[in-house]
Amino acid sequence: MKKTLVILAMLLSTGCSQRIADFTIMSSKNIDLSRGADFKRSPTRVKGEDKKSIIILFPTGRPDVKQAMDNAIESVPGAVALMDGVATSHIWYIPYIYGEASIEIEGTPLIDPLLLKGYK
Repeated sequence: MKKTLVILAMLLSTGCSQRIADFTIMSSKNIDLSRGADFKRSPTRVKGEDKKSIIILFPTGRPDVKQAMDNAIESVPGAVALMDGVATSHIWYIPYIYGEASIEIEGTPLIDPLLLKGYK
């Protein structure tokens, strides 16, 4: 009985992940490009996500690329943009019960050293 329920749950649940786009540089912030030579590249990559639920059949909203990008950029003090960015869409759903849709942005933060002075 337990085995049948597990198999039935696996058959009813669905999920999908799709790469939306790759970016050389991406930002939703105002950047002073005349000072671009002063910007520093972070040694680590960061991720930002915007997630919305699907309850029964009704989504609670649509995931937003800008919000996911803001979440990634704002996770690093002084960051103004992401380099080598990747945008990915994820969704999973158990019919008539619950699911989630999300947009994930991943990239290497580009840091403006002048903005870091306020954090020291």
